[in-house]
Amino acid sequence: MKVAIGSDKSGFPLKEAVKRYLIENKIEFDDLGTTDPENAKGFFLVAPAVAAKVQSGEYDRAIIICGTGAGMSVLANKYKGVYAVACESVYAAKMARAINNAQILCMGGWIVAPEMGVKMAETFLNTEWLQDLEEWRKGWLAGAAEKVGELEKSMF
Repeated sequence: MKVAIGSDKSGFPLKEAVKRYLIENKIEFDDLGTTDPENAKGFFLVAPAVAAKVQSGEYDRAIIICGTGAGMSVLANKYKGVYAVACESVYAAKMARAINNAQILCMGGWIVAPEMGVKMAETFLNTEWLQDLEEWRKGWLAGAAEKVGELEKSMF
């Protein structure tokens, strides 16, 4: 799995904590910014750069962090086929993958403590679509994914 990570100034400390986790666990990743908080990229630059690379298939998953996670999520979701979810708990990060098949975890550096953010990233990266769900729900979600794909065709 290849992961992209990025943040604005508000998300920088949390991003650095998640990067340490990725390095310690030998997970391949690229930091698409901000790399220097004194020369920070805005969320409106980071989210599109990451989302476009997830959309192209260059990265399988991504983690992007701003103050609340909302700004990154809003912008990343502008890309067809890209699903970004702002999460504030480990459970939400797991369900974003298992139920929504999200490729991008968005977090808020003002909201999520580094230890929690690392657990959320770990869970997000280690959960597959439909993992640990009941059989009836798996079938229902597979059908829902087809409907979402049809909607996307008419929207983009």
